[in-house]
Amino acid sequence: MNRPRREAAARRIMEQSPPRVPADLYAEAVRRGGRMLRRRTAARRLMWLLLGAAAVAFTVWALTVQPWVEPPSETTPPVTGWEGW
Repeated sequence: MNRPRREAAARRIMEQSPPRVPADLYAEAVRRGGRMLRRRTAARRLMWLLLGAAAVAFTVWALTVQPWVEPPSETTPPVTGWEGW
């Protein structure tokens, strides 16, 4: 299809009366949109809750294990200087 034909077809489509939509379409769209917003809000709150719980769990673990502290030596150091006692 060449350009003039495409333009003429587009003009014909635009000049036609708009198709009829069901009367309850707006109410249905609002209902579904509200449901989607509630689900998104619930999912966002759940993700923040999980993130907070993970942060608390990590903090408790770090305070109890203390990974920054050097572990105690497995062998005892040689003891010298006590023979005279």
